Amino acid sequence: MLAGCEGALSTVDPAGPAARTIARIWWVMLAGGVAIFVLVMALVALAFVRRSRPVDEARHERLWVIKLGIAFPAVVLLALLAYGLIAGESLLPRQGPDVVSVSAEARRSQWTFGYADAAGRRTEHVLHIPAGRPVDVAITSTDVIHSFWVPRLAGKIDAIPGHLNVLRIEADAPGTYAGRSAEFSGVGYDQFAFTVVAHDPAAWERFTGGGTP
Repeated sequence: MLAGCEGALSTVDPAGPAARTIARIWWVMLAGGVAIFVLVMALVALAFVRRSRPVDEARHERLWVIKLGIAFPAVVLLALLAYGLIAGESLLPRQGPDVVSVSAEARRSQWTFGYADAAGRRTEHVLHIPAGRPVDVAITSTDVIHSFWVPRLAGKIDAIPGHLNVLRIEADAPGTYAGRSAEFSGVGYDQFAFTVVAHDPAAWERFTGGGTP
């Protein structure tokens, strides 16, 4: 089962800080869900065990209905909500001296990427980024709604015609990362893919300078 968590499109096999935060949120939410599930199953089992025993009904009601049936799930869910809000806030793109800006334009069966550090340079189906630096991707679409998603680097965000959505991604190390347009946009949308290539500093310098990375 754990082997199934690995792979090019796995959200729980992160390769960057944003993806790690998302994976951590997933694990925390799973732990909270398991805790509530275990409690409910325990209550169901105890209901059968104690059914034949005399009990103080008022005390019994306070313990099982109010404390365990209401208070415990409410505390767990509120804690999960607070954690999710705090962790989600950390995923928002922030200004900084090391942030790289790129653009992503979607149309049916094609992604086109532009680079602020290499004016005029554009690539299709392959997004080039520097490893170890935050990258803000300004995402839009020319036809219908698509979705930009690189599971091992960041979360998912829609590409909407006439609108720019900005997503912060970052790769820990040089490498190649798989991306998908995870939105139904017509026949063949499930094959609508792209690749993110993260370069070391020397290769990124060659790319932005017009050379071959």
